[in-house]
Amino acid sequence: MVRLILQIFFLAIGVTLGGAYGERLLALIHIPNFTWENVLTAVLGGLIALFIGTFVLGPFMRWFRWLEERLIHTPLVDLLSGVVGMILGLVVAFFITPALRYIPVVGVLIQFFASILLAYLGFSIFFSRREEILSLIPSMRRGARGERSGKGQPNTPTQRMGEAKLLDTSVIIDGRIADIVETGFLDGTIVIPSFVLEELQHIADSSDVLKRNRGRRGLDILNRIQKELKVKVQVMEIDFEEISEVDSKLVKLAKQMNGKVVTNDYNLNKVCELQGVSVLNINDLANAVKPVVLPGEEISVQVIKDGKEYNQGIGYLDDGTMIVIEGGREFIGTRLDVLVTSVLQTSAGRMIFAKPKMLERAL
Repeated sequence: MVRLILQIFFLAIGVTLGGAYGERLLALIHIPNFTWENVLTAVLGGLIALFIGTFVLGPFMRWFRWLEERLIHTPLVDLLSGVVGMILGLVVAFFITPALRYIPVVGVLIQFFASILLAYLGFSIFFSRREEILSLIPSMRRGARGERSGKGQPNTPTQRMGEAKLLDTSVIIDGRIADIVETGFLDGTIVIPSFVLEELQHIADSSDVLKRNRGRRGLDILNRIQKELKVKVQVMEIDFEEISEVDSKLVKLAKQMNGKVVTNDYNLNKVCELQGVSVLNINDLANAVKPVVLPGEEISVQVIKDGKEYNQGIGYLDDGTMIVIEGGREFIGTRLDVLVTSVLQTSAGRMIFAKPKMLERAL
């Protein structure tokens, strides 16, 4: 449809120019006048314009399709912010630039380019600072409503602070988030940004088998959360093209929504804390719900392998906590009652040190 409109445009331009200036052109090349000269020149002008248009339409259509694709995928808020800024820039140019046309010779050109620069400046300012501009709108609305009602009570927001839970790629691939949601410990709206989905799809399409399996597992987890679990899931079509890192985009979106980032990534956890963004780390949750074991308690454990130090044996609790058993090497492959001697909490998790109960009795 766009191509047809442009062809009609070129044809109309060619017919108009051919009919208007064809007579002069025929006179210059010494062709005698005849009755239908204007019709002939108009037809020739239209054909020439269509011929030239075939060379121009290709590059123009590629640029137009690219622009159309970008505009379609640009969030509406960003698009409106840029358009409003551009309109304000043109309004400023309308009042400022008319005086420039009186400059001798180049006045009209200076006015034209000054208008373009002011329009671009308005677009750039509003687009880059759209978050600050939008953050003022709810405040102004609340102030106006308060003045009209005469009350100082704040209005109830449509979405409570921290209600949105933004999932990052690592926590989706991990899989435990689905079980946490199923238990009901995670309320509010589960938000999955489009750039997280794109990264997950990129991992699922990887040539590396391990990465591909992790990506597909993440997609399966999302499908389960969205279809099987009774929780509100929102896939948000948004992107921040000026930011390349997915984690940085997630932090910025969480700031905009006043939401919380759900992750098990240690580095993202620290970045969120530095940026003042609330974060829910499922590793911290897992450590918090592990059974409390105190020195002096008795535990029955299966000794699986030998430890790093001499005569040590290694076993694990049901929640994955490692137990280092002094003198437990000779009991590998058997279940052993042990006595807890100490508990060590590290950044990697919790570690329990114990010794066989029978040795304690012998002593």
